[in-house]
Amino acid sequence: MSFDYLGLSDELLSAIKDAGYSEPTPIQKKAISGVLQGRDILGIAQTGTGKTAGFTLPMIDILAQGRARARMPRSLILEPTRELAAQVEESFIKYGKNSKLSCALLIGGTDFVGQVKKLDKGVDVLIATPGRLLDHMQRGNVMLSGVQILVVDEADRMLDMGFIPDIEKICKMLPKKIQSLFFSATMPSEVKKLTDSFLKDPRGFEVSSPTQTAVTIEQHLVKFKGTDSIKRQVLRHLLKAENVTNAIIFCNRKKEVKIVNKSLQVHGFSASELHGDLHQSTRMEVLTAFKEGKTKILVASDVAARGLDIPDVGHVFNFDVPSNPEDYVHRIGRTGRAGKKGTSFTLSTQLDKKYLDGLLKFLAKEIPLYNVPNEALEDNKTQRQSSSEANNSASKHHQKTKNTSRHNSINKKPTKKQIHHDEKPIKKETSQDSNSLEKTLGMGGHMPDFLTR
Repeated sequence: MSFDYLGLSDELLSAIKDAGYSEPTPIQKKAISGVLQGRDILGIAQTGTGKTAGFTLPMIDILAQGRARARMPRSLILEPTRELAAQVEESFIKYGKNSKLSCALLIGGTDFVGQVKKLDKGVDVLIATPGRLLDHMQRGNVMLSGVQILVVDEADRMLDMGFIPDIEKICKMLPKKIQSLFFSATMPSEVKKLTDSFLKDPRGFEVSSPTQTAVTIEQHLVKFKGTDSIKRQVLRHLLKAENVTNAIIFCNRKKEVKIVNKSLQVHGFSASELHGDLHQSTRMEVLTAFKEGKTKILVASDVAARGLDIPDVGHVFNFDVPSNPEDYVHRIGRTGRAGKKGTSFTLSTQLDKKYLDGLLKFLAKEIPLYNVPNEALEDNKTQRQSSSEANNSASKHHQKTKNTSRHNSINKKPTKKQIHHDEKPIKKETSQDSNSLEKTLGMGGHMPDFLTR
């Protein structure tokens, strides 16, 4: 089935074609028809299924009729993170280019005054994180009495981040007659309670179980014993051996994100980091650089694991086995999207056993093992020691040969040419020369050992 049979307008179909799409995904088939019929929607779907377009496309056609009034948006979309909110805005801009809809993005870390100015002009689509929206509401900058369509996206993520009370407060400020669309990857009891309160006879559907991973993703498990430095060494080996063109590397902790990113940069990889400690403008710059191919490797915490639409990611690496098994599905779901092939690697040492056992039980299947060569598991210090011993052996052999040659020729009288050659001064290596690399890397003449491993 093509998009032509879903009842969308010609203007919207033209925008979809320009974006390079011809056939809807399963969730888009189910969601688009239900939204156009005015039904409430309860969709259970994991990331990478085309969920965002499943609600933005029909909303564009519905909102194409009518005009926004100042401070009274006609639709409201709630997202758990700034990145997801910005991504939804991009979707409306891309598909709504022929409909002249106005959008406002209310997220933290961006210009508050600029947001107020947009609201004053009137917007058709308001995309917001709960906290920033409540901030504007408390200041009287926005009224929700004109909202016709509500979308609560990533509802289970909202629960994890403690936003459910905020959502309840916001929903109580909305008109009673409103079309509500709820989407979630899972359905915890708290989320079900919320949907039971605000959805009226919803059209429900589940696209896939959260334990299912895309068949287009080739998964590998790399098990070994070693320290964190060995782990970083194995990661670098895989990045080179797999001829990785671009990749997302996930770590469990922000501290680990920073260490892994810096280590990769020191070893010459084009890498950047993404985590919650970064300012919003920096996070957006990092994402844009990765999407445009200016940065090849993105080292991220799970703030980037859910919902981000980054096309054509070739590889995903789990530097740590995720503590929450469901995060594994969301993480590797960054690759192998829209039917394309992708590859994932999960690194596991003896310290990850507890999480790995939980993950395999959750998946109810084994992840194929991937063996790395012994040299990739050998500590850099040991490698340097072996190399030093080899160099010393070679030096001793060279000295022995030199002494033998000198003994054989000691009674020979040197020529003038030989005397001139032997008197040439030998340049002595300075500490400045040995520290040049460290200074180039901004280490102040000293490179921390953990970054070289």
